[in-house]
Amino acid sequence: IIALTVASATAFAPSAPSFSKTTLFAAGNTDPVDPTLNGIDDNLGYEAFDPTTGDSPAVSRNNNGGVWVKQRARPRRNRKSAGIRAMVRENIVTPANFIYPLFIHEEDHNTEIASMPGCSRHCAESVMKEVGESLALGVNAFVLFPKVDDALKTNLACEAYNPEGHVHRTIRMIKEKYPEAIVVTDVALDPYSDQGHDGVVENGVILNDITVNQLCKQAVSQARAGADIVAPSDMQDGRVGAIRDALDSEGFTNVSILAYTAKYASAYYGPFRDALDSHPGFGDKKTYQQDPANGQEALIEAALDAEEGADMLMVKPGMPYLDIIRRLKDASDLPIAAYHVSGEYSMLKAAVEKGWLNEKDVVLETLTCFKRAGADIILTYYAKQAAQWMKEDGY
Repeated sequence: IIALTVASATAFAPSAPSFSKTTLFAAGNTDPVDPTLNGIDDNLGYEAFDPTTGDSPAVSRNNNGGVWVKQRARPRRNRKSAGIRAMVRENIVTPANFIYPLFIHEEDHNTEIASMPGCSRHCAESVMKEVGESLALGVNAFVLFPKVDDALKTNLACEAYNPEGHVHRTIRMIKEKYPEAIVVTDVALDPYSDQGHDGVVENGVILNDITVNQLCKQAVSQARAGADIVAPSDMQDGRVGAIRDALDSEGFTNVSILAYTAKYASAYYGPFRDALDSHPGFGDKKTYQQDPANGQEALIEAALDAEEGADMLMVKPGMPYLDIIRRLKDASDLPIAAYHVSGEYSMLKAAVEKGWLNEKDVVLETLTCFKRAGADIILTYYAKQAAQWMKEDGY
């Protein structure tokens, strides 16, 4: 009976794992590692340091003889499986966080933008298709940027508030077919300016107050066409308050203002200007856009925009200015938007085309970084594609 019991116990006892010393360092080795690590350095031909020995060992041994770092708090426990990582994830990006920038033109066909692979100037049929497909993926908001015919451009940019202008007709077209779509409009004169600047020019100077007057006309005309959100990107002083008053006085108290609060005079905008053919006709935009060296200045702009009635504050560009996103998030109770601008987009596209980066992984990481830095809203040319990836991954 005793012999039978011993035999049974032996039969059902868990077998000890087999550890091989000879293949431990072999290429592609998949053998289990002996947690004691005893004898692994016996045949090295030199004396290796043993962290478990000596008067002050760096590594201890547990009750089973295995090497043991006496560390109670182990953050890796919260990373040990996909399920746990998802459960404790601090920031989650969804398609609802996106605003999708769309370039539009009057042609009856699309035109690819060479410096922005994957982006085009959309004809009317194409923009409607793009909006419909994006809505189906959970992207609800779209911002329109027009390529304006040179014949319509003037210093006063009067075409910007033409009720039968291209943007206005596109707003009405989208809202008629997709009333649930959130249509955002760019409030700035540069697409309509024969000077290529965001404001009215006199003797090489951008005239702040005259420009604001024109921007108020533009914003009201866009609201009349059905815009849900107007987004002044001009960086003129006092324009948010003036636009708020203009909208309210015309009964558009529900039209939101997404202020380009911290728009920097950045070198990252080149491909966007290619898309709209809106490069400055002279000089640069440093007298009204912010100096990239300044951070405190963004807080001044944020306080002014909030006081003047902005509903949301934007930082542009995005990735090089994550610190500004964080500072605005900490300083303001308003939602913060980040613009993943054309230069950032094109850099990723170029690296992907070279085979240097995995596009899906690097894009989703980039968008998550915006969220982690404090952005509630992300303007990105990857909106539709990212939403598709998220759907495929089960988000």
